[in-house]
Amino acid sequence: MSSILRSSSIPLGAARAPRPCADTDVEALLELSAQALLMFDERGQVLRSNTALRKLAGHATERVEQLPPVLQQLLGWPGDLPRAGVPRELDGFVDGQDGLRHRLRARITALAPMEQGARWLASFEDRSIEDERDLSRLEIAALMGDAEVGLASWDAARGWVPRPATSARRAASAGGGAPSAAITSVSKELVEPDSLPEYERLQRALRQRERVEVRYAVQHPQTGQRWLMSRVEPGELSPGRAAFSVMTLDVSQEEGARRRNEQLLRELTAILDENPAGMAYFLGPGLVRCNRRFELLLGLPEGSARGATLGELLLRGGVSAEVVDATLAAFVRDDRCATEFSPGEIGGSGRWYALALRRSGDIGRGADETVAVLTDITELRQREAEMAALARERELMFSLSDVGIVYQRDGRIERANQAMEELSGHDQASLQGLPLSELFADEASYLAHSASERRDLAASGRHSAERQLRRRDGRSLWVLSSQRLVDTANPRAGSICSFVSVDERRRAREQVLQQADRTRAILDSVLVGIVSVDDRGIEWMNRSARRMFGGELADFVGQQIGTVATAEPDHPLRRTDWLTTLEEGQAETFDCRLKARDGREFWVVGNVVVTGRESQQRQLTFALMDIDSRREAEVQIARARASLQRIIETAPLAIALFEADSHKVVQLNQMMAEFAGQPLARMQDQPPLRWLPADLAEPLVADLDRAARTHASVHRELLLPAAPGQAPRVWDVRIVALDARGEVPEQLLLVAGDVTEQRAADQARLEAAIAQREMLVKEVHHRIKNNLQGVAGLLQQNAQRHPEAAAAIAEAVSQVHAIAQVHGLQVGISGPLRVRNVVEAICSSVQRMFGRPISVAIDGAAPHRFALSEADSIPIALTVNELLTNAIKHSGVGGALGCQVRFGEQEVSIAVVNDGRLPEGFQLSAVPTGISGLGLVRALLPRKGAAMALEQQGSCVVATLRLQPPAVSLLAPL
Repeated sequence: MSSILRSSSIPLGAARAPRPCADTDVEALLELSAQALLMFDERGQVLRSNTALRKLAGHATERVEQLPPVLQQLLGWPGDLPRAGVPRELDGFVDGQDGLRHRLRARITALAPMEQGARWLASFEDRSIEDERDLSRLEIAALMGDAEVGLASWDAARGWVPRPATSARRAASAGGGAPSAAITSVSKELVEPDSLPEYERLQRALRQRERVEVRYAVQHPQTGQRWLMSRVEPGELSPGRAAFSVMTLDVSQEEGARRRNEQLLRELTAILDENPAGMAYFLGPGLVRCNRRFELLLGLPEGSARGATLGELLLRGGVSAEVVDATLAAFVRDDRCATEFSPGEIGGSGRWYALALRRSGDIGRGADETVAVLTDITELRQREAEMAALARERELMFSLSDVGIVYQRDGRIERANQAMEELSGHDQASLQGLPLSELFADEASYLAHSASERRDLAASGRHSAERQLRRRDGRSLWVLSSQRLVDTANPRAGSICSFVSVDERRRAREQVLQQADRTRAILDSVLVGIVSVDDRGIEWMNRSARRMFGGELADFVGQQIGTVATAEPDHPLRRTDWLTTLEEGQAETFDCRLKARDGREFWVVGNVVVTGRESQQRQLTFALMDIDSRREAEVQIARARASLQRIIETAPLAIALFEADSHKVVQLNQMMAEFAGQPLARMQDQPPLRWLPADLAEPLVADLDRAARTHASVHRELLLPAAPGQAPRVWDVRIVALDARGEVPEQLLLVAGDVTEQRAADQARLEAAIAQREMLVKEVHHRIKNNLQGVAGLLQQNAQRHPEAAAAIAEAVSQVHAIAQVHGLQVGISGPLRVRNVVEAICSSVQRMFGRPISVAIDGAAPHRFALSEADSIPIALTVNELLTNAIKHSGVGGALGCQVRFGEQEVSIAVVNDGRLPEGFQLSAVPTGISGLGLVRALLPRKGAAMALEQQGSCVVATLRLQPPAVSLLAPL
């Protein structure tokens, strides 16, 4: 600011007369005032002013007109000046030099007239500080009333402001109910005993005027237990005038939440410790926390994992460096990773582990957070392998089964498959509309079966039963009939019936029953007592056993076999642990005395064996022989051995018995000699290396060793050379160890069968099934193509009827044609689609659609090697179609249009070139995915292996689509 502006009645520019001493005092008084003061006359001449006014105006003024408009308005200049004796006070706002708006209060009064004329005296007072003070009071009052905050300050000059008791009474009279103001003066009697130390620390800080923040619990009379947080802030209002403020806040909800969080943290820690999965938390590269299971799965000592990186922990746990590098690379790339490592990775333990990694973003801790979950999936892998084996077996059984299937409604057949034609003897035409009653033996059988069928369908929606099916030639065939409603809510919708021939099974079952009867008859004829015992007691015994026990079968059924034992406490027949101690097929020999029902006592020698599969009820079979008739039994055994030898000699299988340790042949039959292509004499007492070529003998010896070592059945197929001029023969070889008493096996049994014709038949059926599948796939693609062409025709008709939508419909027709071209290509070929064929077909389709010539250029050494998967073929075709369509729409009528396809070693580049120019500053990444052409292209592109660019090259716009694996696949060279 310039020097103080002085004003009087002397005109501007004239010499000023020296002022008297009074004027000097007035001038000094004006300068001492903090308010802006101004004296002016009726002509607008500034008579007196001070520095505060010049700061407010921003410059020195000699005329009222030079003041800012806001100040002139507050003065009422020029026509609204106050009259003498009527002072006026006005408020207004002015922009200050600090960039803020300040509230001014102007007081103006008229002075007594003098010789020079009327005069006015005005003062301007900045009221912004009062506004800020009132606003602060309002905000503090709102904070204290709404947030339940108690606030009180202590001034050395005035004491407590406000007084706690006054604040408490004011809060009580307001009816707030919460301890908003009263909590600034909490008495010691309200404090909970556990919080007294903190309360005493607060009181000590008040006495010593120290800064402190404490939390304590009180028992409030109205609201019960509350948690309070009190903070003491010391200060100084003026030199030597100490003061401090006490703020008390109700933090009951926050404290409750904190305590719940602590409880949840303890529970979470317990859950992690008991979790069967290994959990680990990494902050940055180092491990911060993990449960014990994580260390156990990696085979690490407790507490040794803290601070180590994930890669170090995996390497210390036995994981190979290759697996660790691949896992960490995938995690760095995708911020999450899931992998499995093989059983041999960790100490050769034979187990599988799954590792899942996930990274959280930076949340203010200065480093990334990573969570690792390590799970033992050995049992899951085993179950998956078992399920896969079961699925293969089920698929094989389904493909080999002959199941007749019909769809019937209202008691008549509407459709049937080929198997049903073969099963019933009716052709397809005669089965159409044939009543189901025609497939029953007679009308009575049909009515009885229908009644049972309706009851089952009404109860459960399905029915299954065995019955006789009458063929067209009049013969009867036993079938298993299964029926299921198509719609359980609408029985009139019909049902699906399947018919499986069980004729052979019934005959086999009858034969089994007859065989069982014959077997029991044979057992009745032997002199050895045979007794079958289950959990309920004796189930069956042969004639020799009945003769030994001195009674009939009815006398012993359901009784324990120990009923014929003598009084010895350790009698073998009183043992109850046979089923638990004996394995399937394992026998134990014993001798003891028996006491028959007629009182006879005699010695027997016998053995017991567990029979019956695990899925059925297991039984004990006792073979008892009277020692007196041992000679006769030995004769019978010799005969049985001779019969077994004859069976071995005449069996259509190659059978050989080997020594377990030396692999020498102990016994063999003629078929075994044909298997080896050697005479019997040369093979007897010789190991396989002596009578087989080395390339066949070595795997056979390895199988013998494995069978002897594992006690498990070993299965292998061997391709053995045949006589000159004949094809090699396929033999199915099975080897089992003969373990009599659980000791080291002494002998190995080899059984081999010639399955050459069976394998040839299996291969023929497989090739026929593959050919049929390829034919069906081509037919499906052909029909899809025809349907899409029909849809395109309908769209073109709609375009003719609705010209206003012709452009949009034409674009849709082009896209439908592109999809149809892909399906059309798949009709005439086998295997994956070639990229070249797809691009040429789309170019031809677009050229026919829009009538614009498109030049196609193919460049590359091996275009035939690049193929598209069935899932990516249609998106790629639509992308190329959209690029060509956009090029036609955005190029001139006669402009050139070309498609260049370059095939490299690992990628394909498809470039669409047209005359045109891109908008200034165009960026493909800024185009949103949507219904526009480029938006559709961005949405259709595969997420991996595909990239697109759109750029200006001279006077042409080039759209480039680059494809590389996995978007395309490289086929083997021709």
